[in-house]
Amino acid sequence: MEFQNRIMLRGVVGRADVSTFGSNQVCNFSVITEYSSVDRDGNSIIEPTWFNVSVWGGREGLPSLYDIIKGVWVEVTGRIRARKYTAHNGEERTTTEVIARTVKVLPREEDKMQAENYY
Repeated sequence: MEFQNRIMLRGVVGRADVSTFGSNQVCNFSVITEYSSVDRDGNSIIEPTWFNVSVWGGREGLPSLYDIIKGVWVEVTGRIRARKYTAHNGEERTTTEVIARTVKVLPREEDKMQAENYY
């Protein structure tokens, strides 16, 4: 049996920042997704979840990192990474992020209008 660490997200970009490290670029952005279900009384329940995503530029098949902006719909595939760090106050913290393998920008105007409800 092989181990797998794979995730696929489709949602709306929240914040997005492009940084340069030498000749490499990385885009760190957030994506909101929704999980819909129904409770015992038949009421619809929508559970929004934010994910932090990092994608490195320069790979074939990726959109320009500058196309990943607030409000656009994206489809992200990649892996989940948990890492520990020490905050400014000396407290150790753990964060979970998605390291993207592919990012597709989904330019659908009607979805962009719906995304405005989250900001």
